[in-house]
Amino acid sequence: MSNRLFVKITRNNLPQVKDKYPFLFLERGRLEIDDSSVKWIDCDGNVVRIPCTTINTILLGPGTSITHEAVKVLAASNCSVCWVGEDSLLFYAVGQSPTTDSRNMNKQILLSTDPTKSIEVARRMFARRFSLSELKGKNLKEMMGMEGYRVRKIYNKMAQKYGVGWKGRLYVPGKFELGDTTNRLLTSANAALYSILSSAIYSMGYSPHIGFIHSGSPLPFVYDMSDLYKEHLCIDLAFSLTLDIAGEYNKTKIASEFRKRVIEMDLLRKIGIDIEEMLYGGKHSSSNS
Repeated sequence: MSNRLFVKITRNNLPQVKDKYPFLFLERGRLEIDDSSVKWIDCDGNVVRIPCTTINTILLGPGTSITHEAVKVLAASNCSVCWVGEDSLLFYAVGQSPTTDSRNMNKQILLSTDPTKSIEVARRMFARRFSLSELKGKNLKEMMGMEGYRVRKIYNKMAQKYGVGWKGRLYVPGKFELGDTTNRLLTSANAALYSILSSAIYSMGYSPHIGFIHSGSPLPFVYDMSDLYKEHLCIDLAFSLTLDIAGEYNKTKIASEFRKRVIEMDLLRKIGIDIEEMLYGGKHSSSNS
């Protein structure tokens, strides 16, 4: 099994599509225009024509460049562009055209501004971690309190499981080095998860800035969705790696192990399905699905 989240694009494996695909990841090459169509030239000189009208978002990874004309054609095709790190484990910026399809974002806004529907979405998210009987009659603050207690229990459980000393979660923005090894591993894994989710949420036409549980933060919907996956993908990973790396923080090691877990749990496929289920209770198909 490959340890990369995205496979190399060639003339043969570029899908023939009828509806829009959420995203296409490109790295180490150049996007330019030839006869009004977008073409991708990789580092080996292979040329692939990109059907940009059938793609919601192009993720540009390391070693990529894009011409001004290519941006114009992508904008005219309502294809957004995200600038990301390798396998989208870092998210840098997004470019969207003035005519970008906003139907899914409008639906998200309507849900978030309706007090009854908003709490229903939040309850569906919490229902992934709690039984419906535990959540019945609880308001958002009470459910958040339950979640905080649950996460602290998980930290202690993982510390005992892997024999790791644990004094609590510590993260000071801008001072990554102040945390112990486990805290730094947690911060790195969380950041990678947030980046993947940011790319996926933008590619589906939703907004990372409109949340249902979190608020007062830059990416509330990303943080809402990340809680569905953190226990295995980030928390268990951080504690299990702490002893393996013998207290020496290793960026390459955690990136490699994180990718393996993302592939094993088929995260890229699940995100779209989970967003639909959380927002609409499985009774709706978005315009971009």
